Amino acid sequence: MSLDAVGKGIGAGLVILGAGLGIGKIGGMAVEAMSRQPEAAGGIQTGMIIAAALIEGATFFALILIGFLM
Repeated sequence: MSLDAVGKGIGAGLVILGAGLGIGKIGGMAVEAMSRQPEAAGGIQTGMIIAAALIEGATFFALILIGFLM
């Protein structure tokens, strides 16, 4: 096993870890905001979905980039 493969595995793990933490934080804060202002739940949920999609896109791009570096 080369160090190159180990580095790519660590990089992919960090990408997934960062995305998971980011989406988790977005979800938690959105639920908290919806519990404080239930009348604004629709707008908060829309913003949460858009932000989560942007994080997923950046994660997918980073994983593709790691794959091309192999």
